[in-house]
Amino acid sequence: MKPHVLITQPMSAETLSGLHAQFCCHELGADVTGDRLGNIAAEIRGIASFGAVGKDLMARLPALEIVSNFGVGVDGIDLAYADKRGIVVTNAPDVLNECVADTAIALTLMLLRNFPVAQDYLRSGQWLTRGSFPYSTSLGSKTMGILGLGRIGEAVAKRAIACGMKIRYHNRNPKPVPFPYDPNPRTLAEKSDVLMVVTPGGSDTRHLVNSEVLERLGKNGYLVNIARGSVVDEMTLLTFLKEKRIAGAGLDVYTDEPRVPAGFMGLDNAVLLPHVASATVETRKAMGQLMIENLRRHFSGQRVLTPVTGT
Repeated sequence: MKPHVLITQPMSAETLSGLHAQFCCHELGADVTGDRLGNIAAEIRGIASFGAVGKDLMARLPALEIVSNFGVGVDGIDLAYADKRGIVVTNAPDVLNECVADTAIALTLMLLRNFPVAQDYLRSGQWLTRGSFPYSTSLGSKTMGILGLGRIGEAVAKRAIACGMKIRYHNRNPKPVPFPYDPNPRTLAEKSDVLMVVTPGGSDTRHLVNSEVLERLGKNGYLVNIARGSVVDEMTLLTFLKEKRIAGAGLDVYTDEPRVPAGFMGLDNAVLLPHVASATVETRKAMGQLMIENLRRHFSGQRVLTPVTGT
């Protein structure tokens, strides 16, 4: 008999087809809502997740054995409760590194070169009426400070170097890499032209980028965030952008997605994307396959490929 799996968020047709082919699936918010969850709760052995899985949901599932997460970030999953229950939690690292790093560099290019505003300049006819678009800023010879030099951070560094940039970084601990290490985010910001935020989300990194860090980044510095919205003090960032206390910001993530503070919308020094860093057909397919494979391996008695906790 197929193991019962709860699907907590909408997923692509291909991923859903793969899940339904191997498991007895129940889609939360579709055929499993309200009281109906109670009818099948005792049978659910796995969760296929793309986002938050809190203690309240897991506590309602007495037979739960595994939460297989579609993404790499697990800050929305109550890992402490899962570990206490012996629930395996998996994620999808590595398969999205390249696409997320591409987005990081794209945001950097759009921001420093002012490409979105340049496009609007052309489309609105100003090239004809006002002449050449104002000069922007080059990436070459600039320093990118990477806050969180993990797998994605290293992929970003590789691309930034190809653009002629210099790299420095901050992690909790230094790594054996050929880049200068800064002991804290403030020092990193002070020595960087572009502060690239790639650190995981969660309570440990909430508002890691705060007024002190932005002050050190300064009026000629740029912030790019492809990590989690919670890592940056969003309202303080908005103030710094409005008052031109930093040069600009490129954002793919926000504190309360998909709600983005209205104050960002009219700013020429902010490039805004709707959390699309890993949103390519190829990457999302690979993420779905890894999520399904972790579930398959667990239920067949094999070790999961990418454990976070519970093994």
